Amino acid sequence: MISHARASIIPVAGRGSAMTLSERERERYKRQILLFGEEGQERLKAAHIFIAGAGGLGSPVSIYLAVAGVGTITIVDKDVVDQSNLNRQVLHADRDIGRKKVESAEEKLSAINPDIRVNAIEATIDKSNADRLVRGADGIVDAMDNFPTRYLLNELARKKGIPLFHGAIRGMHGQAMTILPGDFPCLACIFPRAPPAEVFPVVGTTPGIIGTIQANEVIKYLTGTGELLAGRLFLWDGIAARADEIAVERDPGCRVCSGTGPQKRKKEKP
Repeated sequence: MISHARASIIPVAGRGSAMTLSERERERYKRQILLFGEEGQERLKAAHIFIAGAGGLGSPVSIYLAVAGVGTITIVDKDVVDQSNLNRQVLHADRDIGRKKVESAEEKLSAINPDIRVNAIEATIDKSNADRLVRGADGIVDAMDNFPTRYLLNELARKKGIPLFHGAIRGMHGQAMTILPGDFPCLACIFPRAPPAEVFPVVGTTPGIIGTIQANEVIKYLTGTGELLAGRLFLWDGIAARADEIAVERDPGCRVCSGTGPQKRKKEKP
């Protein structure tokens, strides 16, 4: 359900327990510490973010979360690097053609920041493994290119009481939204039916812009900084170089979140 009223959002702090920074980390992140303080940086270090996809969106998301110091990044993808990926999937280079994307991703992210942990998993995300793959994560980044998997991640995030950071692109257009548990609209509220599957055009700057916005939302969520894109669908028009947003409301008839009320994160068994 779309509304023209802007939602008032209270930022949500990171869920992990603070972890002490080393002197090396204090030096690496000193410009961020000016913004978040050491406590905020420690929350980033303690956090675990799950990224679904190591392609056009997953590349900038994972790179910027790595350089920001998110302590554990789990990135999942099933594909190998193809030459046609290289106009937008900046984690991979020409020498990576034919390699598993997760191998390439782990290599690059670990080189970018050796102080973080990268879990690179080769898998197709489906109902049989999604819960296990996401176990222990403080948030899920939707860097997929298909709605069936997005819907699965949306339901899983709702079940676990953690946020879903949605992003999607086509050509020079893109969108992003942060989906929080509780009384906020979920992905199925806004898109009750999946659009037709297609091989869509894309230029690399579009996932760069949308993926960076997704990473920025993750950082804000974990540090409790600023206003999140919860209840607001961010729209990017790269042709006109214009950004806009649509305020969205929870659909009382939503098949995923109707009648659930505010949810708290469930404590998972080790």
